[in-house]
Amino acid sequence: MASLDRVKVLVLGDSGVGKSSLVHLLCQNQVLGNPSWTVGCSVDVRIHDYKEGTPEEKAYYIELWDVGGSVGSASSVKSTRAVFYNSINGIILVHDLTNKKSSQNLHRWSSEALNRDLVPTGVLVTNGDYDQEQFADNQIPLLVIGTKLDQIHETKRHEVLTRTAFLAEDFNAEEINLVIEKRYFSRDGNQIPGFPDRKRFGGGTLKSLHYD
Repeated sequence: MASLDRVKVLVLGDSGVGKSSLVHLLCQNQVLGNPSWTVGCSVDVRIHDYKEGTPEEKAYYIELWDVGGSVGSASSVKSTRAVFYNSINGIILVHDLTNKKSSQNLHRWSSEALNRDLVPTGVLVTNGDYDQEQFADNQIPLLVIGTKLDQIHETKRHEVLTRTAFLAEDFNAEEINLVIEKRYFSRDGNQIPGFPDRKRFGGGTLKSLHYD
């Protein structure tokens, strides 16, 4: 069997937002029935056929690195996590739409990963924004995923998604918001039929999601 090109993708976000469940679903195409807390880092893999069925088709060995811990951890813990941030090809930032703090913390998570060798330059100001210039020269693709949209009452969804819309804009990233049922929503809160297929999203159709 010919060797496959390796792609390393970090999965970052606060504990409890659903990172482990998401990674398990993408790699194993099945629901994680009893998720547990991730200690250190958990790595799962899958083979992904890029541009499947076309002359440009190419198989990649995708590693999803589910990094545990808290963004507010002591400096010694952050230094230990830094070893996970070497030679990355992409970052998935996961936040809980019912937890405003988990959304705000994505700036800290991304800064920690992208500036692992530098003193963080992003300064949190009163309106919750970071200095976007620290991400201006970033060449690593980012994807922002919001979870637990189903746990927000329909009358509140537009308000919540409007509040979190700045995330994808700050990171110049794609954005997907997940629900337990087989649905996903655009940033303005409108339901979009279906769900991104394996070619686009890297995983099978979403099933019931048990959050870690």
